[in-house]
This record gives sequence, structure tokens and C-alpha cells, in this order.
Amino acid sequence: MTDIQELIKGFQRFRVKSFEPNRELFNRLAMQGQTPHTLLIGCSDSRADPAILTDSAPGDLFVVRNVANLVPPYETKGLYHGTSAALEFAVCNLDVHNIVVLGHSHCGGIKALLGGYGEHDEGEGFISPWVQIAAPARDEVVHRWADSSIEFKQRACERVGVRVSLNNLMTFPFIRQRVEEGRLFLYGWYYDLENGELMQYDPEKDRFYDLYLGPASETES
Repeated sequence: MTDIQELIKGFQRFRVKSFEPNRELFNRLAMQGQTPHTLLIGCSDSRADPAILTDSAPGDLFVVRNVANLVPPYETKGLYHGTSAALEFAVCNLDVHNIVVLGHSHCGGIKALLGGYGEHDEGEGFISPWVQIAAPARDEVVHRWADSSIEFKQRACERVGVRVSLNNLMTFPFIRQRVEEGRLFLYGWYYDLENGELMQYDPEKDRFYDLYLGPASETES
């Protein structure tokens, strides 16, 4: 069986296990439109699917995925603004209550940034300028932990990169206004692939802490 046939089989399982038992929900979403409560900006990495990691139902999340889960700073002079357009739609049109930036370990985009990808004519010219959005994270990590291993720098840069994206979110006037009015909340998360741990950024202490509280009780709602 080919990879594409596996995907088709997967869709057939989805129809049986998810769509048919929840046909009313899917019909309501189709007819009444979407009202997601959270915009989640995640990485394109196939190992860190936001809907799977959060066990979310259809309609819960408005998801933007790009290389290294980056948010560019606000600007209107460029030609293409895929991520910025998604921010505008989610915040101004869908009126989401939360924005989550979800980073993860072993991120290829951050590895490319730290390794200077594109400096010697690698690639086709798209990856290098994009990951430069997180250049402040790289510069901070290289300066603060100059003598640390490349593995340590990688994980540090992945986390600092989340902070850079959170800061960039606040450069968008329509986001800043809603945050300051208490209508919109920003969160930075970091997913550890090998340990299955999810951490959240604490801006007051400038650190990440573990969100995992143990297996949910069967009696919990």
C-alpha cells in the first residue's frame, strides 16, 4: 500500500469513527461557521500536530503552521503576509480569546538558524530569510551560553524563539489593543518530543514551567 493509499484509508476511518458519530457537530460548523476560542501558531513539523497534542475537537482551534512556529514583526510593505493575514483574520474576524505560540524540541528551522543555513548557498533561498525572524533568539543564546554544547543551544534557542514570537505579536496594533484591554491572552508553550512534556512560558520569571499535572481523573469533566 502506498503512502497516499494509507492517507485515503485514514480518511475512511475518520468518516466511520469521527464524522458519522458527530455529524450534527460537523453540519453545525459547516452551516453556522467557525468560532474557535484559540489561535495556535505551531511548527510545520509532522511530529508536533497541535490538534493531536491538545486533543481538540473540530472548531476549537484556528491553527497556523509554519517553519519554526515564527511570528514576524508587524509590517505592511512586504508582498506576502501569510502568517500576518491569519493573525488578522483570527483576531479581528473570529475574535479568538487566546493566542498560543507552540515551540518544540528538535526543531529543524531553529537548527537551520543556529547552523547558518543559507550562508553557503544551501537551499533555494526561502528557509534562511524566514528563520532570521528568530535571529534575536540565536544571538542571545550564543552570547549567554557561548561555551555550551550545540544540543543545549538548540533547546535554549527553541524556547527563546517562542519569546521572540510573543514579543512580535505585541507589535501588531490590533493584538496589543486587545491584550491591554484584557480581551485577548497570549501564551508561549514548548513541547518536549522525547519526554511528552508541555511547558508554558512565565514572562515575569522569564522561564518555562511544566504544565503536566498527571493523568486526568476519570471523574473530571
